[in-house]
Amino acid sequence: MAQPEDFTGLTALVTGGASGIGAATAALLTARGARVAVLDRDPSGAPTGCLPLKSDVTRDDAVRTAVAEAVRALGGLHILVNNAGIGSVGTVEDNPDGEWHRVFDVNVLGMVRAARAALPHLRRAARERPGAASITNTCSVAATAGLPQRALYSASKGAVYSLTLAMAADHVPEGIRVNCVNPGTADTPWVGRLLDQAADPAAERAALEARQPMGRLVTADEVAYAIAYLAAPAASAVTGTALAVDGGMQGVRLRPR
Repeated sequence: MAQPEDFTGLTALVTGGASGIGAATAALLTARGARVAVLDRDPSGAPTGCLPLKSDVTRDDAVRTAVAEAVRALGGLHILVNNAGIGSVGTVEDNPDGEWHRVFDVNVLGMVRAARAALPHLRRAARERPGAASITNTCSVAATAGLPQRALYSASKGAVYSLTLAMAADHVPEGIRVNCVNPGTADTPWVGRLLDQAADPAAERAALEARQPMGRLVTADEVAYAIAYLAAPAASAVTGTALAVDGGMQGVRLRPR
């Protein structure tokens, strides 16, 4: 008998699915029985068993083409995981307008483009299999907690959080659930590159670990499990929710040690 979290018979598209959280999510959905397409600028790292699609979320035509190709190859689309994103470091003074436009183009409009292309197929999936159609956006604890040196990144993720709530309201009548996952600092390639740029990478890693009450970075697999929960038909009553996977960073306040 199939388990409630089983994805057998479902199809999914994961943007930014060739590394980090996206790759972990694509691999997990595949292992649980879904047919998965990975959309990425460099899809060479797509997990085994996934359909790799080269595309750029900053180009509407490329996104529409990739989504259409995924639907043709998979036979439909039940699940969209909007994971593609980039980071940014600095205060509000440190990045020029061009960088603000670039980050928002990827982190916010990239999700808009993918959702816009996927929605007709998700509507069809919702009619054919109620409870199975969903969009899960990768947001961040930076959307709800003020972090130093993350003004631009935080602003983009705050927009993702608000976008998630608005989309959930728009599409719940159609049977499409929209949620987001809010990771804390995760041990991903992007964070690794950030650490490499620090004057003292070991000290910077220790500082990032210390600010999360669990005392360590979140893993990509831990975030993937949260995404899989939100995307699963077993969560068919869950929409408009932000699920924190942050080692307690958002809600836990420890006494100084």
